[in-house]
Amino acid sequence: MSLQYLDNAVHDMGGFTVRRALPSGDRQHVGPFVFFDHIGPATFAPGEGIDVRPHPHIGLATVTYLFEGEIYHRDSLGNALPIRPGAVNWMVAGRGIVHSERTDDAERARQANLHGIQLWVGLPLELEETKPSFRHYPAEDIPGKVENGLDIRVITGDEFGLSSPVETQSPMFYTAVKAEQPSTLTLPARSDERAVYVAHGRVRLGGETVEAGQMALITDPGDLAMGIDAGAMFLYFGGQPLKGPRYKHWNFVSSSRERISQARDDWAEGRFDPVPGDDEFIPLPEKVRL
Repeated sequence: MSLQYLDNAVHDMGGFTVRRALPSGDRQHVGPFVFFDHIGPATFAPGEGIDVRPHPHIGLATVTYLFEGEIYHRDSLGNALPIRPGAVNWMVAGRGIVHSERTDDAERARQANLHGIQLWVGLPLELEETKPSFRHYPAEDIPGKVENGLDIRVITGDEFGLSSPVETQSPMFYTAVKAEQPSTLTLPARSDERAVYVAHGRVRLGGETVEAGQMALITDPGDLAMGIDAGAMFLYFGGQPLKGPRYKHWNFVSSSRERISQARDDWAEGRFDPVPGDDEFIPLPEKVRL
């Protein structure tokens, strides 16, 4: 068997849902990717939208990629800008960053759709406490091609003859594919960890079907033939696993439980930098054993 299907859970975020495929009971990571949220698809009536209040991160990079809609990003470094379909937000938390994700006033004034993916990437041990940073890559900077009825966009890494300019902290690959017609694709042999997540429609991997909302870990390192239904959208991603364990609690990722406890205390006591222009915050969750 070339696939291992991973459990996921649907979370109500207040007006929209996310399907969380990582971490799961079956798998805590795929390569350096330690968190995978499928946002929506959702439709907001005029006056509605998302309001993810300012919240902290450490020890990770967040990667936001939208198929449809818009999210307005603000962070404690002073960045404030919308992310739109095809663009990439790459935010490195390092020793600590705070950000919010909202629907801005112009988007909120009309009916709007939202559909996308947010991933967290664990940082290598030597970079867990690096200086926080943020970089936005507009859609026109993300390489893509249309081939055999497939619209292929390489978000990070080198894949399918394309090389992404997105700077990462460790080797990885992340590709978004949309089928304009029934098609086929060969996933070339790789020795690192890799998975496919189907955001819409259906694909077949090595003769096995993967439906919308499912993540399949590819356990065979060889070439793998893929059949793709018209209209299907999927993400293909992975890379070399990080060295050592990574602990995850709330919005924090670290190789040290003690560091996560310190981050909790720092947030509770107001030691993280604020987000200019957004003075709300998300309270610290109830204390649990780490």
